[in-house]
Parts: sequence; structure tokens; C-alpha cells
Amino acid sequence: MSSRFAPRPTRTTVRGGGTVVPRGVPRPATAALTRVWRPPYALDLGLTLGPLRRGPADPTFRATPDGSVWRASRTPQGPGTLRVAQRSGTVEAEAWGPGASWLLDRLPDLLGESDDPSAFEPRHRLVAATAHRRPGLRLTRTGLVLETLIPSILEQKVTTDEAYRAWRLLVRAFGEPAPGPTPAQARMHVMPAPRAWSLIPSWEWHKAGVDDKRAATILRAVARASRMEEAATMEPAAAQARLELIPGIGPWTSAETVQRANGAPDAVTVGDLHLPGIVGHALADDRDADDTEMLRLLTPYEGQRHRATRLILLSGRTPPRRTPKMRKTNIASW
Repeated sequence: MSSRFAPRPTRTTVRGGGTVVPRGVPRPATAALTRVWRPPYALDLGLTLGPLRRGPADPTFRATPDGSVWRASRTPQGPGTLRVAQRSGTVEAEAWGPGASWLLDRLPDLLGESDDPSAFEPRHRLVAATAHRRPGLRLTRTGLVLETLIPSILEQKVTTDEAYRAWRLLVRAFGEPAPGPTPAQARMHVMPAPRAWSLIPSWEWHKAGVDDKRAATILRAVARASRMEEAATMEPAAAQARLELIPGIGPWTSAETVQRANGAPDAVTVGDLHLPGIVGHALADDRDADDTEMLRLLTPYEGQRHRATRLILLSGRTPPRRTPKMRKTNIASW
């Protein structure tokens, strides 16, 4: 990417959409807002919120030994940190920062209240058995597009480890410390605001292992941040169409985004290197299935195809690898 995309670096970093804060200086601690909610269904926090985690060292997500799940998000009201824990059938939540009330208001959607598993009818023994073993699986709906869209763009055409590393480095360097006074969130960060993404110098993208094409796609997306975020309020198919208006965003990236931001139960990830073979192996003992065959096999689950693929992945029935792993690249050396 040309350096015209960003000015020369300084000793400060633009955070929070325009506030200049010395690098590494945390926001002041704020009092927590709390909410207790009793979900009217079985809930497994790990299964429901797990798809939001981008690797074990994701700076926006933490799972602590006491069973709590922590998320740092950039909401329409500003940065916020959310802690969620289950206690005797209830969910106890705390939130900090300007985005605290926004996060608590949308807690039920985050934990699958708008999801409807009763619409799903297993058609294969493997899928039925997995659904029976995983009654607490709900499809999350974050209502936030960019926090899923950007890491999904980073995952295009590279290994998962490379994408997770890029997300971790960029969020820590150009995001801001997560609000809150507790040790569990002390190492967490909120992802950069759209303006902060747009000011990342080209060499910093390269140091994070991000090539010019993916970086340019992210810059195009954040330049239209409000239009992107509107997609969270749209029907999934319309939301995908909205996202795919951005050059560099295709069906794979848009599906990965609406699965999380919109809680879309039918958004199938097409164009994936491994998923067709996994679905083909699980449903028809065909490890060489392509996207066309995968969609044919998933036809009985029309309307719930994303849920079906989640259950297939959770079943553990995956074909043994017989091709070498994707080769890692070193953009920083280019």
C-alpha cells in the first residue's frame, strides 16, 4: 500500500474517533453498570460467544477461570467492556465505559434470544446427535458490523494464525485500553475507531503481515463505516448485499460477518478452503466436495444452513488432512 494512505507517525495515536491520547495511556476507570437476566432456555456461554473470539490472545475477548466471558467493543455510544457470567440459571453482566448501557441493553440478543433453534430439524443422524449433546448452542447477534467485518477481511487468503496475529497487533497498537478497573480487562483493548484505522501507516500494515489488498479493503470499509454498521439492522441477505458493494468483500467475508453481527442462521460460508470437504465428509462421506456439492447437501436445512454447519463442525467428524498447510507469508520483508 502506498504511504499516501497515512501521515508520518508521531508519538501519539489517534483513538476514539479523534481524541489524541499518548500511546499506552489507559482511560480513567468508570463505575460499572449491572444487569441480571434469566434466559428462558439452556445457554452455553462458550459455544454461543466462542465465534466472536479471534484466537487465544484476542485483545478484545477473554475467558477467565471463573467462567466469565469478557468482551471489549466499540459501540455507537463509544468504547465499552462487558463481563458476562452464569450463576444458577441466571446471567450476571457488568459493563464499563461510554458504551456500557448499549452493551447491557443488547445482552439478550448477544446471548441468542433472537435465535430460534426450534426452526431447525436435523435430517442426518450425526447432526441430530450433536444437536442433542449441545442444547446450549445459540447463535449470537452482536449488532456490530465492523468488529466482525475487519477481522474477517484479515482472514482472507492467509492462514488463521497469520490473521489472528494481524488483528492482535493492530488492535493493541492503534486501539485503546478497554474501560474498566479490574485485572481481567487490564490487558484488553477496544478496536480502533474508523478514523484511527484510516490513519494507520502503510508500513504498520506490512509489519502486521497485512498485504496492500486487504488493507485497502479495510480502508474502503471504514470510509463508509456508518453504511456498514447499518447492515446490522437489515435482513441477512440484504446486509450481505450491502457489504459486498465494497470492492474486496465477497460472499465468504459477508457471510462470516452477518453470522455474528446479524445472528443469521442461514448464512453459509462459501469459498472456504476446508468447509465443503468437512460438510461433504460428514453428510455423504465425500471429502472432495466443493461449494456446489456442499450447498446441495445442505438443501434440507434451507433457512438454517449456518446452524447445520456449526453442528457439523462441533461433531468432530472432520476428514484427515492430506494436503500441506497453507504456506505462511512474510509481508514485512517485501
